[in-house]
Amino acid sequence: MNANPDVRLPAVSVIMPVLNEERHLRGAVQAILAQEYAGEMEVVIALGPSTDRTDEIAAELVAEDPRVHTVPNPTGRTPAALNAAINASRHPIVVRVDGHGMLSPDYIATAVRLLEETGAQNVGGIMHAEGENDWEHAVAAAMTSKIGVGNASFHTGGQAGPAETVYLGVFRREALEQQGGYNVEFIRAQDWELNFRIREAGGLIWFSPELRVSYRPRPSVKALARQYKDYGRWRHVVARFHEGSINLRYLAPPTAVCAIAAGTLVGALLTPWGFVVPGGYLAAILLGSVPAGRGLPLKARLQIPVALATMHMSWGWGFLTSPRSLAKKVIASRRPAVRADADATAS
Repeated sequence: MNANPDVRLPAVSVIMPVLNEERHLRGAVQAILAQEYAGEMEVVIALGPSTDRTDEIAAELVAEDPRVHTVPNPTGRTPAALNAAINASRHPIVVRVDGHGMLSPDYIATAVRLLEETGAQNVGGIMHAEGENDWEHAVAAAMTSKIGVGNASFHTGGQAGPAETVYLGVFRREALEQQGGYNVEFIRAQDWELNFRIREAGGLIWFSPELRVSYRPRPSVKALARQYKDYGRWRHVVARFHEGSINLRYLAPPTAVCAIAAGTLVGALLTPWGFVVPGGYLAAILLGSVPAGRGLPLKARLQIPVALATMHMSWGWGFLTSPRSLAKKVIASRRPAVRADADATAS
């Protein structure tokens, strides 16, 4: 990237919210430290109250490389961890990475270039799910297929351009500071909410398929169901928080849950024709899993329908059961977007 030796690359702070990540933390940090980037770099790990060896591994990483630091996050909540890491970091470019995310070797260099080329406040790319066993391969296939996640570009790819939100993100520090960081009330969907404020203040969010982060899926059906239930629950909070942000892709899972439940009830109580709805859904995910599983081992391909149904039903149930009181609490904490000119005037 730095073809001109006289041009100094901006220093970069990589922030990581971490909780119970003993399985992937070392690999994730090593992928950061091995980046093909000539600028100065630091890694700040915000440690939640883990119950595994995460803290021990983090301490080893700090001892092994002076670029790695840790800060406490006693709440264990992701937005609080991100804010703690931002406050403890010091460089003008801030890269968000999760403890189970593996950056491609040129990720930071490409992101810094894109920030310069586009003038964006935040750039991000593809959440490239990759498994390490048959179940995780199945989940990864489901998470990167249109039948699994619709047309979400950061899952399935697409053309570079302006976006509502991006996966993780590489920010200009000034944008984070102007908006006061993440809203800690958003246990999930905190990225969307922050990017909304940045856009509302006139900033550009940019998606590019050049940026890729390898993501490790949840290791069990139960963990995947919990993850997607939380996604649905908090996406409904976002919809209530910002009217007009919902679209057909977000309504598909709760509609499927209602239709399948109604069809099963009608089939059991009134007429067998009611079973056409759940039967049609089952046929759709079975057919959709065929192209999604191309090239995978048989055991992984057979589990793709389970992964798809778990994702759809859990997301839909979370959306339908999201309490209005949660949205009211979040709305009460709403932070108005701060424009750069207003921020300068206030100071």
